[in-house]
Amino acid sequence: MTSEPATQVRFDGRILFLSEDADVVESQLQGTDVSLAEALPLRSDVSTDEITPAAICYYYDEKLGEYPYLGLKCGQRLPVSAGSVKAGGFGVTVAGRRYGKGSSREASPYAEWCAGIRLVIAESFERIYRQNCRNLGIYTSTDFALIERIRRGESISVSEFTEGEDELTAELIRRGGLFKLARARKDGSSPAMRTTASRPMTYAEKIIARASAGHSAAVRPGQAVFARADWRYAHEYVTPMCVSFLAREMGEGPITLHDRASIICFGDHLPFIHQTMAPERRARGLLEAAQALARVQQQFCETHGVRLHGYLTDRDGSEGISHSIMAERYVKPGQLVVGTDSHTPHCGALGALAFGIGTTEMANAWMTGEVRVEVPRTCRVRLSGRLPAGVEAKDIVLHLLRLPYVREGRAIGQMFEYCGEALSNLSTDERATLTNMVAEIGGFSAIVVPDAETQRFVRERRGIDLQLEPWMCGDEGAELAHLIEIECDRLEPMLARPGDPGRGVAISELAETVGIDIAYGGSCTGGKREDLLHYHAVLEWAAQRGMRVAAGTRFFLQFGSQDVRDFCVQSGMLDVFERVGVELVEPGCGACVNAGPGVSERADQVTVSAINRNFPGRSGPGQVWLASPSTVAASAIAGRIVSFRQLRALKAGEGDTVPDGR
Repeated sequence: MTSEPATQVRFDGRILFLSEDADVVESQLQGTDVSLAEALPLRSDVSTDEITPAAICYYYDEKLGEYPYLGLKCGQRLPVSAGSVKAGGFGVTVAGRRYGKGSSREASPYAEWCAGIRLVIAESFERIYRQNCRNLGIYTSTDFALIERIRRGESISVSEFTEGEDELTAELIRRGGLFKLARARKDGSSPAMRTTASRPMTYAEKIIARASAGHSAAVRPGQAVFARADWRYAHEYVTPMCVSFLAREMGEGPITLHDRASIICFGDHLPFIHQTMAPERRARGLLEAAQALARVQQQFCETHGVRLHGYLTDRDGSEGISHSIMAERYVKPGQLVVGTDSHTPHCGALGALAFGIGTTEMANAWMTGEVRVEVPRTCRVRLSGRLPAGVEAKDIVLHLLRLPYVREGRAIGQMFEYCGEALSNLSTDERATLTNMVAEIGGFSAIVVPDAETQRFVRERRGIDLQLEPWMCGDEGAELAHLIEIECDRLEPMLARPGDPGRGVAISELAETVGIDIAYGGSCTGGKREDLLHYHAVLEWAAQRGMRVAAGTRFFLQFGSQDVRDFCVQSGMLDVFERVGVELVEPGCGACVNAGPGVSERADQVTVSAINRNFPGRSGPGQVWLASPSTVAASAIAGRIVSFRQLRALKAGEGDTVPDGR
């Protein structure tokens, strides 16, 4: 029998303010209660990397309750220690803007849940984090007036947490989690959702409508539906938690999967973890915990007949990063795709609606074939003009990330639709950089309406002549929340300063000289075929002039997949890479998740990287600058951060001729 939804809730634990002042945080952990005024200013932009650093995610059960906020950086200090939050008896967490940004890891809210946190109050939340909280049964609010009411011992009406939400999300909150809602839907006790009258729709809205349960004629922004997923994929960091959630939900009964042919698992995050894990972490048993994740996933796939693209058996590495392989081999225009990773929108470059979901949602989707989707508002990004030589898709995104509309959090949860002349001249690999990094923007997903380039990509990679259907476009008059115009012919190579992808700076604005210890090219964002061509163009130019990777700098290039590696071998690129001193790495997420060659080892080291995010500790203890593949390669040769154009100018100063173009 399904229990009735709650109408009132009390929060009995203490309130933990995540202050910018480490002393304030430490005093609370030691037993002192403080007021909101005493805690100000609160930490904003708290990422899931800070709530549960990557190594903590090797755990996937109640043990996570010992570790929330272990990576929280307040000034230059990390005030939270293992077990301190749980021991402090906290029930509520309070923070600033954009709480839970970054990785989609449900380990973060689950760690909070296991530590006793039942409510998170913040000025604003990242979409996936808030969604994960609701799926687990953690309440979220932007109402700071709740703080004093909770301290007075008041019961809070659940309606205060559902106000302004669509019918389905409100029911999810009332039920106290996704599994409880799924049971209510199964036994018919959940109310039927209202349908939407016909209206002009964006392309993404059309995909949701066609995939929705009951095949809605139309959907509208703010409406939530259950939609059929064409592909559901997970990696080894998350699959074990999915399996544990499924086992808990099914009890003594067998785990039954819906349409297992559309479920794919990947081993991509940790194939190199044994090469880079620090001795002190090994001493804590973290290496065994990390390596156990892949074994749990493999056993699950073997038991249930699920396709697995896993680790290589003859050498370190994997078959490839999940997003790379999904784009290269599986996803087609018009499909709805979900993955347990914030960079799942990567596949939006093919005209699919692809978005990241949490562990609870994936476990539920594996059982039902459906995923809950709240129809997002759409922000259209028109890329006008043509990109100058040496400017790439990564530069567009880093420029986009520094615009006020994004930096102020107004884009959170929105659907990004790219269009324009400059986009039409970008390859699908380059478009994937644009859609992939909507995760850093905080958007729901990103998409490109499929065109002749999409057809070329599928034909080249899969040998398929893809036919685009007439419905695969937006309707005239479709509703937009915002329009961003980018004059691409005015762009130049961009960087993001260490700490956050939103700290963008044009390379001509960089006043200081930034020497580097490490250059890294790889990840789902920077390890595609087109990315390798960009690295190669710079390095071939350098090799022709007898130049090599600068002394004191190491340059790591990691392929996004074996398909990309094979392309590089067949194209003869490896000879150039080796001649200039590049260290080649087999496919995997690697340094991007602090788990492979290319990570820093000391806080004083500086890295320039083609990965997607540079939150503190993301790729080792050092400082990480983000840049495009060309800039990363040029910087590796120079030993300091420069664009390819600047590198050529430096060489020209020695008597060389500056060539046109890249």
